[in-house]
Amino acid sequence: MFKRILIVCMGNICRSPAAEYLFRERMGSRGIELCSAGLVALVGNPMDTTVLKLLSESGVDGTSHRALQLTSSMLLEADLVLGMEKNHVETMVQLAPEARGKVYLLDKWLGERDVPDPYGQSRSAFEHVYEMITGGVDSWSAYL
Repeated sequence: MFKRILIVCMGNICRSPAAEYLFRERMGSRGIELCSAGLVALVGNPMDTTVLKLLSESGVDGTSHRALQLTSSMLLEADLVLGMEKNHVETMVQLAPEARGKVYLLDKWLGERDVPDPYGQSRSAFEHVYEMITGGVDSWSAYL
């Protein structure tokens, strides 16, 4: 049983917080602790405004998010860790080798594709990534 789920991307202002808040919405009151962090986080920053708009259009409020820097203790304390790209998974395993067996791609069940970083791109790029994140969250929800 997964009690603590950690979602990781680079800056923790686009992909991982979007996944975190979508998971929160889908998990409801199941008692699962969700958080997100960045490998090189923009610590203290809110979510990117385009991501906030996409979440809001889905009925999800992400305005309380503030970016966190990933630490090895966060990896060790989590029961499941989901990264956006294969190189994120590799970096996390290097940071905390003991976490190897619980670090996976968000897209694990849908082809194990990297979820690209939309930062600084057009809204259509964000929409594409948001669809990938939504699919990844929904695919993992079946196992939680």
